[in-house]
Amino acid sequence: MRPPGSPQELERRRHRAIALLVAGEAPVDVARRIGVDRRSVRRWNAAHRVAGLRGVRAKPASGRPPKLTAPQRAQLERLLLKGAEAAGFATPLWTCPRIATVIARRFHVHYHVDHIGRVLHALGWSPQQPARRAIERDEAAIAQWVKQRWPLVKKTPRAARPR
Repeated sequence: MRPPGSPQELERRRHRAIALLVAGEAPVDVARRIGVDRRSVRRWNAAHRVAGLRGVRAKPASGRPPKLTAPQRAQLERLLLKGAEAAGFATPLWTCPRIATVIARRFHVHYHVDHIGRVLHALGWSPQQPARRAIERDEAAIAQWVKQRWPLVKKTPRAARPR
């Protein structure tokens, strides 16, 4: 499992470990000071002996590159903020199929509907469900009922009831 932190932070940690090793500290002591496993320190030391500081550099993240570029993702977010109706849909609700349609139309990039949630998560969005409320709902009448009537009809705890 990858440790927490950016690649640059992890590289700085490895450089600090190498500096401590070069200063003469034992790998076990370096591991304790930095908060990593002693085997990691030994692995970094071996890489440093073979390739110098290049051996402990941060490596680029593996995996497939994203289909949308950073400017396209920023543009997608602006489109989403305008609302679904501005994109030509009948209601203001964004759904994964709708977002997949917008991405396909606008950027000519096809995502499976199940993957749209990951795209949104990468943008910092989280899934939301609209609150289902009746159009006829009267908030003032509800607040008044809760304040005046509810205390009269709610059940009281057994311990508080008179015997």
